[in-house]
Amino acid sequence: MKSWVSNAIAKINADAHRSADTHLFKISLPRLEGIDIYLKDESTHPTGSLKHRLARSLFLYALCNGKIKQDTTIIEASSGSTAVSEAYFARMIGVPFIAVIPKSTAPSKIRQIEFYGGQTHFVASAPEMHDAAVNLAQSIGGYFMDQFTFAERATDWRGNNNIAESIFRQMEHEAYPIPAMLVMSAGTGGSSATLGRYIRYKGYETELTVVDPERSVFYDSFHTHDRGLTSSYSSRIEGIGRPKVEHSFQPDVIDRMIRVPDAASVATILWLEELIGRKVGPSTGTNLWGALQIANEMIAAGRKGSIVTLLCDSGERYLETYYQAEWVHDHIGDIEPYLAELTKYA
Repeated sequence: MKSWVSNAIAKINADAHRSADTHLFKISLPRLEGIDIYLKDESTHPTGSLKHRLARSLFLYALCNGKIKQDTTIIEASSGSTAVSEAYFARMIGVPFIAVIPKSTAPSKIRQIEFYGGQTHFVASAPEMHDAAVNLAQSIGGYFMDQFTFAERATDWRGNNNIAESIFRQMEHEAYPIPAMLVMSAGTGGSSATLGRYIRYKGYETELTVVDPERSVFYDSFHTHDRGLTSSYSSRIEGIGRPKVEHSFQPDVIDRMIRVPDAASVATILWLEELIGRKVGPSTGTNLWGALQIANEMIAAGRKGSIVTLLCDSGERYLETYYQAEWVHDHIGDIEPYLAELTKYA
């Protein structure tokens, strides 16, 4: 059994070694003089999103803790991207995978889960995912990966080419190499925990802002210090925002939070497509809207510097939803006021 686990870990490490780091590119916004905004493009991972890093860490964490054996079925509660990435690693090491996902998950993500050999188990809404995954794992003797609990502890926040170390290394030759601000949205809260911890570990003056969509409880929990908050609604920005405060959400390493209107998130991805010629996912819109608000504040205060945020995944996964005007009108609302505001930047 140890030989199988060792071989599984070796396969995952070899895959990471074959992968180049994701690109960090600067957005050209001449009207924001003295403020440089960067997007770290996590869509270039083999499974197309930031969640590739998380899935790799979760598999290594579970394997090294003796949770995954040769015949273990992996179960995950996911709105899509984590499930896609976990299906990829499950197929790599030869174990079955089942994703517990809301019925509202983008069809393209469902196809990708199935492409990597995963199965899907549907629930009505996001609040039902966790309990359904626990019950499913118990009924079939599988292992619930539980990204919302283990994300913040599975990643080595001190280094090992995590997202934070990568950002600061790539920024070394820029005009403002130590970012004034990192901007990150929260799904599990794992990435923001890694960023916040790494900043403190290295002694940087960089601050961390976490942006949160409507219908998510993270923002209110941060300000009230109440980890028991819940909501009966699911986030409309797929992949981020939660109806309860997840274990991986670590508010004490966050400097501030901004609540971003869902219509602003969607408007920003459409505006960004015009700017860079690429479609990106809705959480990237949340990230970039927050970064732009911070840029405005810095200019008003007479400050110069850099802001780094993430391009979490490609918009190709959302062609049937956020890039369809009728769907946006029915599910998100009027985005025109936000599009008008964005025109001042470029």
